[in-house]
Amino acid sequence: MNIHAGTTPPHGRIDRRQTARQLLQTELEKLPDAEREVVERFIAKRHVARDIVKQADHDRSLGERIADRVAEVGGSWSFIISFGVCLLLWIVLNSVVLGGGFDPYPYILLNLCLSCLAAIQAPVIMMSQNRQAAVDRLRAQNDYEVNIKSELEILQVHETLNQLREQDWATLVDLQNRQIAMLQQLLERAGGLPPDVSVR
Repeated sequence: MNIHAGTTPPHGRIDRRQTARQLLQTELEKLPDAEREVVERFIAKRHVARDIVKQADHDRSLGERIADRVAEVGGSWSFIISFGVCLLLWIVLNSVVLGGGFDPYPYILLNLCLSCLAAIQAPVIMMSQNRQAAVDRLRAQNDYEVNIKSELEILQVHETLNQLREQDWATLVDLQNRQIAMLQQLLERAGGLPPDVSVR
């Protein structure tokens, strides 16, 4: 990657703003707000990465915490097993122990309870999933911002290495010219070459 004109300021340091423009191939003012904020953080050498999960957990309302807990419990094997045991006990109690009991076969009251539970549990779990989807979107946005900043940092490193390579190249050429001049002087002293012949 060549250093474009204007990338290296006169004082020899890489301009982070110019690096950002070069990578994004647009003026900073034309960028969307999120990307412009990332670029400004890059220019100011500030961090972009943040702990989205911790931030989302901190910002949860009481209803969201309850929904998360219901989804966590309702989606576990312990809930499934304990719920199955409760159903089995209900059936055994009403069919065998009480001999017809308060909810005889076909267990209408049990069906009503299960329907009510499903009607309440499903929206609560969906609330939790929606919140998790929002957290995932924030996490993806944060990953995108970190990726942009990483690209800018990598480009910055490339530009710095290119600048150092060009400086080293100029130093090597200067050193070689001095060595050639010294070699010419040595050859002239030794009488190996007439003074008007130059070494190429």
